[in-house]
Amino acid sequence: MNPAAKKTMIHVGISILLLVNLLPLIIALSSSFRSIKNMANPLRLFNEFTMESYRAAFTRMHFPQALLNSLLLTVISVVVVVLFTSMAAYPIARLNNRLSKFLYLFFLSGLVVPSQMVIIPIVQTMQGLHISGSQYTPILMFITCSIPFSSFLYTGFIKSSVPLEVEESALIDGAGLLRRFWQIVFPLLLPVTVSVVITQGVWIWNDYFFNMIFITKTAESPLPLAMLGFLGDQTNPTAWNVLFAACFLCALPLLAIFAFLQKFFIGGLTVGSVKG
Repeated sequence: MNPAAKKTMIHVGISILLLVNLLPLIIALSSSFRSIKNMANPLRLFNEFTMESYRAAFTRMHFPQALLNSLLLTVISVVVVVLFTSMAAYPIARLNNRLSKFLYLFFLSGLVVPSQMVIIPIVQTMQGLHISGSQYTPILMFITCSIPFSSFLYTGFIKSSVPLEVEESALIDGAGLLRRFWQIVFPLLLPVTVSVVITQGVWIWNDYFFNMIFITKTAESPLPLAMLGFLGDQTNPTAWNVLFAACFLCALPLLAIFAFLQKFFIGGLTVGSVKG
């Protein structure tokens, strides 16, 4: 087989695989633009174009309030994770002793144990501390579960992409430790910071498990919990068109943020994790 034919076959295979993976998303998008009662064959793509399902989803899930709740949970969690893990990764990456190696492995060990395995003692502990059932209780879990992977990215990026000579020059000029970190090192961490914001922000934004366990008030529900109202039962069938519309409404903010930050995301993720 000549190289041109082989290359063409590879491109055709990749295109088919891409189409197969995109087909469920295309079907969902097509259904979201149908009227609520239009339950025709979903494979008949875009046979109707109306915003009725989007209007129903926007109203029934109280989208502005749910969006605000999701923003609060995500922004607070991500900001705390970025601040704490970047500061923790800095000495781990710069110090070459047993303590720093132990702390690095200690943080990485958090990737081994799924949080769902220890959720019962965690709930019992929070109930004992009288902090369960609050809108902000899931933030504690989000921060805790985000620390291991974020520390791993920051440590690898600092070791491989932040030159020590820059800090030595600042030290000669009389800059203290905090000033060297915040004014010299932290601005250089922009690519890996964007990677942490996107990877952890997407997970926190889409999380259903912790929100379902700790949030008890409807007015405090973020977007994943607000979508529960579209799931039906035996007497009240699921309004699939409205549910698909709600899914796309929830995804739009993430798509906009990722489109703006994707160039930093790819660079920070590859450099920080591969070379570290």
